[in-house]
Amino acid sequence: MVTRKVSMKSLVMAVLAASAVAGAAQAQNANVGRDRQSILKMQGEYVASSSYEETVLLKQGYDRALPQLDRVNELVVVVQDTPTKVVLQHLALDPRTGDVSKSVRQDWTYEASRRTEFSRDQTWLNEAIPTSKIPESWTQCVYDASEAPLYCTTGYWFYADGIATWAGDVVWRPLPRREHSIRSDYNALRTTNRYTITPNGWAQEQFNTKVQRRPDGTAEQEVAREVGFTEYQRTNKVDFAPAHAYWDATKAYWARVRVQWEPYLASSPRARGVRLKTRVDGMALTEPLLNQAEKTRNGEQIVDEEIVRVLNRVLGTP
Repeated sequence: MVTRKVSMKSLVMAVLAASAVAGAAQAQNANVGRDRQSILKMQGEYVASSSYEETVLLKQGYDRALPQLDRVNELVVVVQDTPTKVVLQHLALDPRTGDVSKSVRQDWTYEASRRTEFSRDQTWLNEAIPTSKIPESWTQCVYDASEAPLYCTTGYWFYADGIATWAGDVVWRPLPRREHSIRSDYNALRTTNRYTITPNGWAQEQFNTKVQRRPDGTAEQEVAREVGFTEYQRTNKVDFAPAHAYWDATKAYWARVRVQWEPYLASSPRARGVRLKTRVDGMALTEPLLNQAEKTRNGEQIVDEEIVRVLNRVLGTP
């Protein structure tokens, strides 16, 4: 039997190497946890004030559009919370009438390998995220009230001077709902988003270029650049009970809708993507689902087959 002497130096080096690996893993886990806590800080009851203003005009003869201002009471609730994924649902409330409108959903995924990208009119494709972008990244996917995809963007959280800020990459997104009925000279935004956690809420900054794209999705004409800003200020002066009640009554229904969407989305391994066979406003899909949710809220039973029938009428593969 041969015994091998292990020098003290070798033993120390091995221990130090193992400690370095463990330390790096702990540091990464700490970073992920800090990022997740930053995302969770977006939940709550807010007054959301938005402004959109065109800055640089890029099309010959184009006149600058008037600035757009909006103010809405908005509830943001946590739908899912795991160490590597957080889902947030937005609900708008009219305090005068108590009417509640289901709004966008944010899905945040740590080190996602794929995402759903807006390719051309009414079409989203399941695309791989470049491997160089994946480490320590968070991919944010935003969905419409119908649970249809809008856009996904990948970026990183930073904490300069103790301020939590996330910045995404440049992506395409559809014509925003605020301009569906008033604009026909562009059909897509090339956009970058930045989110910052503030002392009394959070803020979203958008840097948009309005573009008319050809049917194949290639750029044809840049119209104008636009800066958008939405500030979410926490409030205790609005009774959000109707919004909480709406979500409590309908969240199980919307969870079942998301299950039916899954075969089309990037989180499904074999998903190719989806094409909507509707007008750009998407109401042929949104209205039936909102009506079903309202029936659920009133105590009626909606079976999965009814959800599938609505989706099958308007969803196709690219």
